[in-house]
Amino acid sequence: MRNRRSFILSVFLGGLLVAMPLIAQAGGTIKGKVMYSGKPIAAKEFAFSKFPNPAFCKQNPSQTGDDTRLLKEVEVDANKGLKNAIVSVRGIKDKGFKTTPNVIAKLCEFLPFTGVLVNKGNFIVENTDADPNDPKSKEGVLHNPHSFDVLGAKSSTLFNIGLAKKGDKLDKKIKMRMARKGSVLRLQCDQHEFMQAWFLPVTNGHFGVSGGDGSFEVTDVPAGKHKVLAWHPVAGNVTMEVEVKDGATVEANFDIKKKKKFKP
Repeated sequence: MRNRRSFILSVFLGGLLVAMPLIAQAGGTIKGKVMYSGKPIAAKEFAFSKFPNPAFCKQNPSQTGDDTRLLKEVEVDANKGLKNAIVSVRGIKDKGFKTTPNVIAKLCEFLPFTGVLVNKGNFIVENTDADPNDPKSKEGVLHNPHSFDVLGAKSSTLFNIGLAKKGDKLDKKIKMRMARKGSVLRLQCDQHEFMQAWFLPVTNGHFGVSGGDGSFEVTDVPAGKHKVLAWHPVAGNVTMEVEVKDGATVEANFDIKKKKKFKP
């Protein structure tokens, strides 16, 4: 009798396991748009003739006219969607989390323009430029990535290394001493001033980057209420509280109106 009851119980429990999902979905998704409704910010103009390799750098599609390079720091579409904004869930510290920026110098431009990093983690920059039409730059267009720990008007150098040949790469561990106060990393080429990029320190993998229409998506966010930051190095930043539920998607739309100091 006991064996019969055990058999019936086993069949019953087995049926429950089949009926239940094998893996419960943990975490939710935050998606939406980042918009910029502040005053228009004009692109910065640089004369190619003032910098090395003007003929080669003109091949970049960001040029205009014969001698002008435009640095479009703030790109907004017709519906005010802001490109290259970082959307980051704050307040979560994932022990052991790592992410390494991999920046490339391509046609005298640092790509990507914005990204994230982990303080005391590694940072990689690779030179992919060479000019076969210039004997001095046939093996490589000289780029000099210079990074700064930036907090308002304060800044200090993190690394400053020349990459003379195509394929040359730097892989440096960075220590941002002002990160706890809200500093960010700024990257600029000392040879070509219009080559610039920016990086936001994060402590977890819950972040996304807005596309050309301002849309973004952040997945696998733990359930609960979180402070979420939408940050752009030039347009500004804004935060809001978002409640996330397991297996669900919550919409969060950000509107940046003016430049203000970033708070970590």
